[in-house]
Amino acid sequence: MNIQDKVVIISGASRGIGRATALLLAQNGAKVVTTARNAEELNTLAAENANIVAVAGDVASENDMATVVNTALD
Repeated sequence: MNIQDKVVIISGASRGIGRATALLLAQNGAKVVTTARNAEELNTLAAENANIVAVAGDVASENDMATVVNTALD
């Protein structure tokens, strides 16, 4: 499957499976928008790969998720 330049949103990306998935997809050319409540850990993740954008937020917040989606669309 070719994921070069595809846009992906991953929630819970600050650690564990979400973090590993974000890195794997970004390393294979996807543009990855990550979200989690821990902004510091997200920013550390984004610093590891230029294809990763960090948007801190809570998936329970409609406003936070609107920001994540708008970032992905941009």
